[in-house]
Amino acid sequence: MVQLLDEGGMRHADGVFSPYIDALDAGTLRGFYRDMALVRRFDAEATALQRQGELALWVPVVGQEAAQIGSGSAMATADYAFPTYREHGVALTRGLDLADLLKLFRGVSNGGWDPRESNFHLYTLVLAAQTLHAVGYAMGIQRDLALDSAAEPAAVVAYFGDGASSEGDVHESMVFAASYSAPVVFFCQNNNWAISVPFEVQSKLPLVNRAGGYGMPGIRVDGNDVLAVYAVTRWALEHARSGRGPVLIEASTYRIGAHTTADDPTKYRLNEEEDSWKAKDPLERLERYLRAEGLAGDDFFEQLGNDADELAAHVRRATLALGGADIRQKFATVYAEAHPLVAEELAWFENYEASFADAGSPTSQGGAA
Repeated sequence: MVQLLDEGGMRHADGVFSPYIDALDAGTLRGFYRDMALVRRFDAEATALQRQGELALWVPVVGQEAAQIGSGSAMATADYAFPTYREHGVALTRGLDLADLLKLFRGVSNGGWDPRESNFHLYTLVLAAQTLHAVGYAMGIQRDLALDSAAEPAAVVAYFGDGASSEGDVHESMVFAASYSAPVVFFCQNNNWAISVPFEVQSKLPLVNRAGGYGMPGIRVDGNDVLAVYAVTRWALEHARSGRGPVLIEASTYRIGAHTTADDPTKYRLNEEEDSWKAKDPLERLERYLRAEGLAGDDFFEQLGNDADELAAHVRRATLALGGADIRQKFATVYAEAHPLVAEELAWFENYEASFADAGSPTSQGGAA
């Protein structure tokens, strides 16, 4: 497993991947930490908003910040990311306003942003479906380059988790990618739990071993080491853009919190396991390194804390300003034309809604609250 920065904040050399880190300046390294800290604060605020009834659901990312910030930062502007529903850190690296992510979870939008502006696709709630979309997009890049040799080379990153790796869509995606040498990087965040199913139930061997069956390179990386993730992803993207085909990256990390806010992980795993992974916290190890090397001090971390609180306040204001969703609009867009069955279902819903004492209030119109 590739590791360039251990839990104690000590650097380790690697002949292939260290040069990618050696070329980075202090500002970039501080930027890695800043992005991870901002995403963690954003995640805490989004969780609080859900608990307060302002979101229907939230998908926490705590513990996986290095896997997302490292890989997202390695992408070029022309590259395209296909996320699942948890890639909040990648969204930040692609320039999204994180408040836009909450439109989907408040129920006021089916997306929340225009993916063409950031090359960051809409969240995919259907498990593993985005891997098929990613390969198709990558094959499209190939055809664009064949038609215009002056076009900028680009690659695609397909994000998925260990749970999704058991879906047939992932297998089919890898078959097509390998068969056509598509410029796609399969980035698996193995956070060890597919909701309540432990990884060892899904696979008896590391997921990276599957790469060989498709004839593509596979790299297993410490997913809590932002430096290693960045370097490995840079290498993989260069490989894909150069026409040498797809790469599989398995980032070994851990989902510290719940799968979603509808989940209770205390029902299926022990506190001791969580504590052992908290000791590998991606932010703490990078902070140790930055301090030890004199690259960041108290002033930096204090200001970052203030910036993170400002982000959280912005996210809260933006979310509350969205108002509530009108569920009637969902009925109106099921089909292009009116349908009697949908009309019947809407009538049932309206009668059901009218039976509540608070009928007619803003929260009874289909909003998250």
